Amino acid sequence: MSGILEREEYVEQAYFFRTLRERQAENLATQQILERVHEEILSITRLPHAIQFLACELKHSGLLSSGFARLPHYFTPFQTFIIRCTENEMLRFPLDTALLVLEREAEYRAGGVTPPGLFVYQFEVMCRNRLGYEEGIQAMAQDPFYDERWRAFLRDFWNQIGVLEFAELIFLRSESYVLERRRTERDYQPPLPVLFGEKEGKIARANRGRDPLYLFAALQRQLGYPVVPRPKPRDDAESKLAALKQKVVELEKRIRLVESELKGKVDLSEFGKPELLQNPDDEIEIP
Repeated sequence: MSGILEREEYVEQAYFFRTLRERQAENLATQQILERVHEEILSITRLPHAIQFLACELKHSGLLSSGFARLPHYFTPFQTFIIRCTENEMLRFPLDTALLVLEREAEYRAGGVTPPGLFVYQFEVMCRNRLGYEEGIQAMAQDPFYDERWRAFLRDFWNQIGVLEFAELIFLRSESYVLERRRTERDYQPPLPVLFGEKEGKIARANRGRDPLYLFAALQRQLGYPVVPRPKPRDDAESKLAALKQKVVELEKRIRLVESELKGKVDLSEFGKPELLQNPDDEIEIP
């Protein structure tokens, strides 16, 4: 399992993910980028060696996630999970979006990262991109940045999704909730460790019963939580092309029908025979 890295490692990771994303947008192959980009990374970090290993693993396995998974001492399980999701055709999670997700997470880790902020960011990534919760939360629980209190919370969190709304879960584990209870019960002691601050609790309380996206946005505005990249609208080129072909076929049939009508030879056989009523007493419903 990876440990908490030095700040310069996360700074270079953010640069690596950004460079990989930008050069892929220029239609450069991932293998080609990995074979060169390690030369640009600060040599006092461990990232150049990690990139070289990724290039080698990609060449042999054809999967970028395989290299991430085999470097658990450097890349976190959540980073591996994000890359693996891009290789699942059912999820339709593009690599450029995944790299932007990892870039912003690395930037946040290099700055003033907090466990609540990291948790909310990672959970929102799964929500917005519909990546599924079980595997993602398991990966989060293995992150060394979370202490035992947070790991216990994440283990229970999977069972609480769908039972309690997200805002309620945050509020009940916040200092704000404890302070509110102590107004009526002076000696109140929370049965579970407090994980979120007073401000997070107040914001969560104000967003109970609302779309969780409003809560995410409020935390980003008020507390500087990192902004999750918005999923790009899906460009279903194949379905659009199929619909266009169908329109062309229909237009061709109409043209042939008009031509036949002008010649006085209308052939209605291609439109099929009308279905006869199974029961002569059945009524035809007129729209």
